[in-house]
Amino acid sequence: MAAYRHLIVFTELLVLVFALLCSTPVQAQSGELPPAASAPVARWLSLPRDEGRLHAAQLGLVINTADPYSVAVGSYYAERRHLTPAQVLRVELPLRATLSVEEFDVLHAAIAQHFGPRIQALALAWTQPYAVGCNSITGALALGFDADLCRHSCEPSRPSPYFNARSPRPLSAFGFRPSMLLAAPGIEQARALIDRGVAADGSLLLRGRPPVSAMFLSTEDRARRVRMALYPPQGLLARAGVDVRQAPAAALKDAPRVLLAITGSRKLDLPPDIDWVPGALADHLTSVGGALDGHHSQSTALEWIASGATASYGTVSEPCNHLQKFPHPQLLLLHYLQGDTAIEAYWKSVAWPQQGLFIGEPLAAPFSR
Repeated sequence: MAAYRHLIVFTELLVLVFALLCSTPVQAQSGELPPAASAPVARWLSLPRDEGRLHAAQLGLVINTADPYSVAVGSYYAERRHLTPAQVLRVELPLRATLSVEEFDVLHAAIAQHFGPRIQALALAWTQPYAVGCNSITGALALGFDADLCRHSCEPSRPSPYFNARSPRPLSAFGFRPSMLLAAPGIEQARALIDRGVAADGSLLLRGRPPVSAMFLSTEDRARRVRMALYPPQGLLARAGVDVRQAPAAALKDAPRVLLAITGSRKLDLPPDIDWVPGALADHLTSVGGALDGHHSQSTALEWIASGATASYGTVSEPCNHLQKFPHPQLLLLHYLQGDTAIEAYWKSVAWPQQGLFIGEPLAAPFSR
């Protein structure tokens, strides 16, 4: 009965949120444009209070012994987050972007065998592999591999029961473990990413601190700007100390103490000195922002990490611009403000995450007590 009630809430929220979009989803990398639609009035969603957050003792770490990056970054992460040996699984995976279904099945089985019921989520200490066919590796580990999606990648994909959930225990409540890649362009940048995540914990609960900026960026790219329909009203959230701004993409370079940056763009032109705070989240809606090998003409989520963000998101195959396949801007921010970790806030904001890759330091929680 509890699962049935959750499904009802899930469905009602989808209807409420995504009814705002009046255009038909299109390929985000094509020249086709959706029909013009009148802009809805910006308003905040009302969220129930989260029941807690994920803790380090509930996180499992997976290291690829065939990858020097994975070994170095995984060891550093285990040290910085004080993970026990039982929380670490070492496997051997191919060093390439995409796993075969058979290779993925071996990984999936090893995770299920090694980690007990206490481990609720996973950190994957590598940048590649990031996909299983057209599925992201994070989506496939949570929801299972979906071969049908690869024949029609623009179709709706499996819904996540974790979308907008209150529970801090996804395995116990919903039967799967969300995961996040500790992905960065190199080992030193990955260590800096981990340090930012650790430094973030509780950092934005300090009294008297200056406000942080949540930047909801506008773009002229009609196929990729569809999330603008979900942007919240501008203004200062006084209790949280967050200045919510809607502004052109160029405003990011001058924004003080950036906590969040949301946009839609095929190519990013990030300034070299964005004033990120530890724990900052940032992503852009485009077709293959999660294809981290960069063998295409689009910017990837790694560019956000390289610029100083702590977590990001992108899809690994053409999703079209279904809003449900990308982070909902308000849900991402509001769950984070309640004290959720980065992995929880990002996963709770994506309704259809099968093609979506979550990257960053999963335990970063700047609003946690």
